[in-house]
Amino acid sequence: MKPGAERCVAGTIVDPVTGEVYAGAITVSGGRIARIERNDAVPGPGPRRFILPGLVDAHVHVESSMLTPSQFARMAVRHGTVATVSDPHEIANALGLPGVEYMIRNGAAAPFTFAFGAPSCVPATPFETAGAELGPGEVDALLAHPDIRYLSEMMNFPGVLAGDAGVMAKLASARRYGKPVDGHAPGLRGDDLQRYIDAGISTDHESLDYEEAREKIERGMKVLIREGSAAREFDLLAGLIDEFPERCMLCSDDLHPTDLVRGHINSLLRRGVAAGLGLTNLLRCATVNPVRHYGLEVGLLQLGDPADMVVVADLEDFDAVETYVRGELVAVDGAALWQAEPGEEPNMFAAAPVREESFAVGARPGKINVMEALDGQLVTPRLQLTPTISADLAVADPSRDLLKIAVVNRYRPAPPAVGFIRNFGLATGAMASSVAHDSHNIVAVGASDEALALAINRVRENQGGLAVATPEGVYELPLPVAGLMSTQDGWEVAEAYDAVERAAKDLGSTLTSPFMTLSFMSLLVIPSLKMSDEGLFDGDSFSPVDLFVR
Repeated sequence: MKPGAERCVAGTIVDPVTGEVYAGAITVSGGRIARIERNDAVPGPGPRRFILPGLVDAHVHVESSMLTPSQFARMAVRHGTVATVSDPHEIANALGLPGVEYMIRNGAAAPFTFAFGAPSCVPATPFETAGAELGPGEVDALLAHPDIRYLSEMMNFPGVLAGDAGVMAKLASARRYGKPVDGHAPGLRGDDLQRYIDAGISTDHESLDYEEAREKIERGMKVLIREGSAAREFDLLAGLIDEFPERCMLCSDDLHPTDLVRGHINSLLRRGVAAGLGLTNLLRCATVNPVRHYGLEVGLLQLGDPADMVVVADLEDFDAVETYVRGELVAVDGAALWQAEPGEEPNMFAAAPVREESFAVGARPGKINVMEALDGQLVTPRLQLTPTISADLAVADPSRDLLKIAVVNRYRPAPPAVGFIRNFGLATGAMASSVAHDSHNIVAVGASDEALALAINRVRENQGGLAVATPEGVYELPLPVAGLMSTQDGWEVAEAYDAVERAAKDLGSTLTSPFMTLSFMSLLVIPSLKMSDEGLFDGDSFSPVDLFVR
């Protein structure tokens, strides 16, 4: 479509702003909606077409898809998504401001709306090694940038409650520029929650149960209902949509490439309708609410709006037939209509090679603190178990599903931190990844020290990525952009990711998404027990903890 030319898109218009559903035609001119005409005639034979506003993911870390922003956009528009509220927190932890600038540049090359935030917590805690630090000055400079639309999730809620000077300065910058602040406060309730909200934090996507989410809404927050590859809370929280349709949004947070191949926000519409939720309420959460909350330049099927639309064949499956971004047809029948250039590959990777003996743990009397991985959840309860001892060493014991977990500093040579974990289920071998929230050091789980060394060293040799060490060899997915993303096409990355995930499951893992779960085992801001490159960390007391129980 040539600039200035008109395009007409006809069908049944579903308007979540007014709640109306009617036959009509939308005329697009200059990328905007120039006319909306009603047609009350009875539709003739043939396939029905329903025109919806383009869908919005209200909170996502694009890096977790292992795709660059432009490649992510190619996959997302296939499902009717036209915009994301994107927190570049992951690349910021690895590369600092240049990483955020890379995301903006790469995203701008795609016909898509990326609303990037200013990462508020880089590093997330002082108890791990990151590749960069964004202090109040850097955050203020980002918030002054017109392409930065909000202050990203304020994970340091203890700092908010304590009135930490650096945290308060970042919140003050957001107020000065009139930009909203995202929250991240799992389990926060009562007076502490109110103090957190009073500091200017307006959303949260981390609620442990329905009542917690409901309290956050009743105290004035908006709740982002998350369904990603690891954290899956849509079924838990979906009832809020009809109860508080103006206060909810939909998001993925972290979405691996194989899941993005299958669907995006449209999948949540499908599930919501099947569960009996109101269509208008669902659509508001997927379109109107994020657009208005974040002030996005994204259309809502109103006269004069940017022509951001998705045409679906029905209102049950929500499979996208056509997707339009600013009037441009960008996807048809599940295929994007443009190619993304490979572009730059910025990175920082200085990890030292590891040896088998690097993971030896000398035995001590008593029990050990053990992480418990839970399928589909980010929380990791603390177990206290008797270790398996061999030759005066505490060793992995696959027969007890007691495996070793290790985190290796990727930014400078340092010995690995080693602990123990349950529920990964590996009978042999090991898996390792440089996608390790939030600092993105190398995290690995293994049934033997030999396998741990093999998997970790392969990630190091590739300057980032995923690896599975098996008796037959090593399966891998290199991620040369910040150790987090590939410049390859989304389908290729999804295929490679599927291969390494299948290899992990063939070793015995019963987790739905073992690599996504692995990536959160070093996320210190989520309770209870986590592992950083500095050792075990208690997310409840927000302090380091010894491996052996005293």
